[in-house]
This record gives sequence, structure tokens and C-alpha cells, in this order.
Amino acid sequence: MINALSGSRRKWSAFALIFALLIFFQFAITSCNPSNFKTKAAQVSQWITTTLGDPKTFNFALNEEFPNVFLFTAEGLTTINGVTRQIEPALAESWQISNDKKQITFTLRENLKWSDGQPLTADDVIFTYQDIAFNQNIPTSWQDTLKIGKNRVFPEVRKIDNRRVEFIFPEPFAPFLFSTTGAPDGVGILPKHILEKTTKTKDANGNPLFLSTWGTGTNPQEIVVNGPYMIDRYIPSQRIIFRRNPYYWRKDSQGQQLPYVERIVWEIIESTDTGVLQFRSGGLDTLTVSPENFSLLKNEEKRGNFSVYNGGPAFSKTFISFNLNTGKRKNGQPIVDPIKSRWFNNVNFRRAVAHAIDRQTMINNVFRGLGELHNSPIDIQSPYYLSPEKGLKVYEYNQNQARQLLVKSGFKYDAKNQLLDADGNRVSFTLMTNVENKTRVTMAAQIKTDLEKIGIKVNFQPIAFNTLVGKLNETLDWECYLLGFTGSLEPNDGANKWSPDGNSHTFNQQPQRGQEILIDRKVSDWEEEIGRLYIEAAQELDDNKRQEIYAKTQQITQEYLPEIYLVTPLSLVAVRNRLENVKFSALGSQGATLWNKYELKVKE
Repeated sequence: MINALSGSRRKWSAFALIFALLIFFQFAITSCNPSNFKTKAAQVSQWITTTLGDPKTFNFALNEEFPNVFLFTAEGLTTINGVTRQIEPALAESWQISNDKKQITFTLRENLKWSDGQPLTADDVIFTYQDIAFNQNIPTSWQDTLKIGKNRVFPEVRKIDNRRVEFIFPEPFAPFLFSTTGAPDGVGILPKHILEKTTKTKDANGNPLFLSTWGTGTNPQEIVVNGPYMIDRYIPSQRIIFRRNPYYWRKDSQGQQLPYVERIVWEIIESTDTGVLQFRSGGLDTLTVSPENFSLLKNEEKRGNFSVYNGGPAFSKTFISFNLNTGKRKNGQPIVDPIKSRWFNNVNFRRAVAHAIDRQTMINNVFRGLGELHNSPIDIQSPYYLSPEKGLKVYEYNQNQARQLLVKSGFKYDAKNQLLDADGNRVSFTLMTNVENKTRVTMAAQIKTDLEKIGIKVNFQPIAFNTLVGKLNETLDWECYLLGFTGSLEPNDGANKWSPDGNSHTFNQQPQRGQEILIDRKVSDWEEEIGRLYIEAAQELDDNKRQEIYAKTQQITQEYLPEIYLVTPLSLVAVRNRLENVKFSALGSQGATLWNKYELKVKE
């Protein structure tokens, strides 16, 4: 009896242990699921969205990535309405332009405050522009969009009183209002009372402390903002949590302070496939829709109680670019292997590559038909875009023509149909893209196949996005990359890319502040001409004439192909029907971030 009883107890103990383990693993799995996070916070209005990677900075002035946290946290003097595409008041309630177009006076709203409750005044505007945006010791992409004329000078900015700021220009400067629009493309106003000391104090290397201020290791509670949301928590590789800014200036027509939603959770999901699974399971409220998952999600709209929105061609263009930098480091080491540099800097080589890529097949297979052929650095939806119908040069898919161009330039083929240069070197290069983006990875795989048909060996290397950006901006250690760049209605927002000294002139990058000076870096005549035309276009107030000037820049880029444009995807997003007041637009948003986030409501 005793033995039987004790044996029975042992069996029961084992069963209890197994049951406990099952409960533990179930808890561990569900606690990592965003939908479980939503349940825990059900008492707080929130919506959950996603991004592909961790942020690189919490300092808006130093940002070089998109999407970014500033879409939630930062505003400028003005903003762009995603639907009407008009510039509207933001921190400034109004502005006046002088008759000679050389002065703009902004009047701030009354009683503006920062997220810490401190007043936001004209002093913050002066500080942002004078001490940061115009500061040559602080490398920010804002600078290139604010430089005026051939002398590349900044406007003068002066305080009239606590609410009024005046900008004075040496000559008319057409793009200025666009540059004041805050996130994603314009200057966002920063807090003087928090950051002034960092712009005046230098570190051990003689650089302003500002350059190391508000990195992603900063306690989010220390970051002061003026947008609808502020950063509450950041858990690397997991999520960023934004909470409502209690001092945000916007109110609705009934006088209720915006935003309506208390919290936004930005899940960091480095796989688009994982993002789709979490959206379908209810763990996400919004999701950027890629071509691979469009049909699946579109068919599930009714069952999943969500809607797929189409904003037309995205303000983004995908392209490949070769490293044209001929510079050498101080020790004599070239940035690019001299043999490959000769290929890359041969314009017929780049034209041959353009002809060899089957972009229509790319649209049909990779984008499932959800994209448009793109041939320009200016976005299709911009009024300054020059279409092929209006004369823009296009490189149609033609591999025979690609081969002819290569042979004409001294390349040759061996018995195995492998492309060799005039000295007998096998033509090969490394193509990189960011591994997190499945669409780009698939595009790159097709490019590899297409180019191998004309004898070029492509070593495809997908890597982490932040690593790739570091190679483009810092080490300059790359041969060819495939990426997408965001744009806007205003081409001058790309001045930092097309000025030969711009900090996003990636195909022939000049070292940035603090980086090793290069020897023998050469700037081509056509590079200089594009930079000159961008200056000329910024001086021109007649919009028709501006269009003509930007048309010339697009003709030059297509003639010399510093970037080989491929496809612009459609701007698609899936949104739970529990989110109300959705006004989706391709402009000013990155799919799941939604440009009018301050107006959104959650229907529980």
C-alpha cells in the first residue's frame, strides 16, 4: 500500500512539473507578443506600429535615417498637409514675406511650451538656426538646404520680440518655406534651455558636445520635444514607446487638446515577414504593406477588420549607385580598388549596367505590379518631376546594347562569356543592400542575375542597415549599393545629395568633419553643373522657370548615371479599422507612421 501510494505521488509530481513548465513557456511566448503588450495597456488608448531597425540618434539635427522618431516628436515653424500638399502653420501661426522676397517674418503661437513645460519662444528659433543649423562645426543635412547662392551663405536671422523672428536673405530664396516644415524633411526647432551649453562646450577632441548629445543611450526622460509625442521608453531591438506630450499646442475644433491617443508603441521588427505575422494576429494596428504581402493582406481586409490604403507612388526611389570616389587616404590607400574605379568611372559601363537590368520584370515579379518605373532623382509626385514623355532619357532593357557599349569601351569577353577589362581582369563587384528589407534583397538578387547575363560577376552582400549607412557616410568602404532615398515635393530638399560637398553626396563623398582628409578626390564637370543648377533653381521664384532648371538637372543625371534608378513602389499601408480619422498620404509619412497622427482616435 505504501509503495503504491508513494508511486502514485511521484507520478502526480511529474505531471505537475510538466504542467508548470507548459504554463511558463506559454507565458514567455505571450509576454513577447505585441498583442499581449496591448492587452496589458488596454486601459490606455494606444496604437502599435512597427519599424525595421533601431534608431541611430535621438538628436533631430544629426539624423540621417528614415523613418525616425522625429516623425512623432518634432515640429518646425511650418508643416505640409499630406492631403492638400500645402504649407501650413505649425509652431508659427503666420508669416509675412516682403515685397522684394528677401525677408520673411514668422509669428509664433501664444503660450507655446516644450514637453518639460518651459516656454518655447523666439529664442529657441534663433538658437536652432543660428547655433545649430548654421554652425559649421555641427554637420547636419539641414545646412545644404539652407545655403544661398553661389557664395553658399546662410540667411541672417534676428529676434524682433518673444514671438516674432525675421529671416533676411541676400537674394530671393524660393525653397525656404519648405525648409521650415520640421519632420521629416525640414528644420525642427530645438530647446535652447537644454542644448545651448552643448553647442558652446567642446569635448577632448575639440568637437562640440552637441555631437554626442541625445544619443540612443540617453534616458528618454531627458529628451525635451515640441511634437505631439515624447519618448517614454526605449528598449533596444524591441520597441520605442511614445507618450502624449501634455504641452502640445494643437487643439481640435471643440478646444480639446491633441493628440487624442495617449500612447504609440513602435515595435522594432527586423523582418518584414515577422511584421506581417504579428499584424495578422492582431499584434499591430498599422503596417507598411510590401508587394510580397499585398495580396494576402488585401484578401484579409474584411476578416481582419482593417483597410489597405494606397497613396500612389511613394516619395521614395530605389536605385543602385557605384562608388565614383577617386580619392586616397593619407597612407596612399585608395578608397576604391583602382582597377574597379576605372570601370565605375567609365560612363559607358554605368549605361551598360542600366540597359542590362530588366526593370519591368522587376515590377512584375518583385513588386507584383505595385510600382512604377523611375528615371529621376526627383519624386514622381513632385511637380518638378520630368517624365520620359516630356523628354527625360530612359535606359530600356536591352542586353545586346549593353554588350555593345562595353565592347566599345575596351571590355571583352572570354570563351566562357565572362566580361574582362582591357587588361584581362574579370569584371566583378560587391553589391550591398540592407538585409532587413526583403523587397530590396529580392531586387538585388534579380540584378545579380541580370548582370551575370552580360558577363559581370556580382557578389551580393546583404548587411544590416546601420552597418551599410556607416560604410556610406563614414568609412566609404563600398563598391555598389542598392537603397531607397526619401524625397518630397521640393527638390531642394535633396541639395545635400547633389552639392559636390554635400554630406549625402554618397557616390563621390567628401569626408565629413572629423574624418580623414582624402587626396586626389576629383569632382566631374557634370557634378559641378548639377550643383550649380540647384543653386540657380533656388534663386528662381518663377515656378515655370524652376521646373525648366530642375528638368536640366534630371537630364544630366540620366546622361551620366551617378545613380541608376529602378522602381518607385506604391505607398501602401494596412490600418486597423479601430483607428479613426485616418487620412493616408504618401507625402510626409512612412506608411505606418501616418502623417496626421495627432488627429487619430482609437475606437475600443
